[in-house]
Amino acid sequence: MATRYFTAGTFDFLRDLAANNSRAWFNDNKARYEASIKEPALDFIEDFATPLEKISRHFVADPSLQGGSLFRIHRDTRFSKDKTPYKTNTGLHFRHFMAKDAHAPGFYLHLEPGECFMGVGLWRPETSVAYAIRRHIDEHPADWKKATRSKRFTDVYSLQGDSLTRPPKGFDEEHPLIEDLKRKDFIASARLSQKTVTSADFATVFEENCKRGVPLMKFLCDAVGVPF
Repeated sequence: MATRYFTAGTFDFLRDLAANNSRAWFNDNKARYEASIKEPALDFIEDFATPLEKISRHFVADPSLQGGSLFRIHRDTRFSKDKTPYKTNTGLHFRHFMAKDAHAPGFYLHLEPGECFMGVGLWRPETSVAYAIRRHIDEHPADWKKATRSKRFTDVYSLQGDSLTRPPKGFDEEHPLIEDLKRKDFIASARLSQKTVTSADFATVFEENCKRGVPLMKFLCDAVGVPF
């Protein structure tokens, strides 16, 4: 039976938090946070473990509160001029099991009023990992194009992220895939409507979109030397 995880209350809370981003307000509304965001998100993570294992047994759906798939609502303000204490979005990240030991791709869900999307890929890898991906693109151009240009992929996803202003060291500016080689982020995202996120079919939509991203995820896993 289909399950409705997120509701209008999820987004109402995030809007109210954006307008009242303080510890006092959050403490007064902590029960709303737990009921509309934390509990449904943890239920979604736990229920997605079985479909995720069928996609790949090397990715993890972890409902643990510490280090699990649900990002903390608290912002890290140590090095930021913005000292507001809470994030005004909810993030879920289904990491590769080697992600703590190596830069590895993941599946991501972002919920925010007016800005819902899911993503696949590897965001801002360190320099050596980025070069490993670029070399893999250079050595396997047909596989890269198949992973990122197929209709099944582009019907849902578009490549996103930042790029270098100049060709990376060792690659000619006339390379036919130079714009891909200049990428600093090897990610793709698919926009989601609030109506979709709050529907009883959302888990099915999310699973299907994860499957559409598999060719890119396989390519990136091969590039960085982790199993898919």
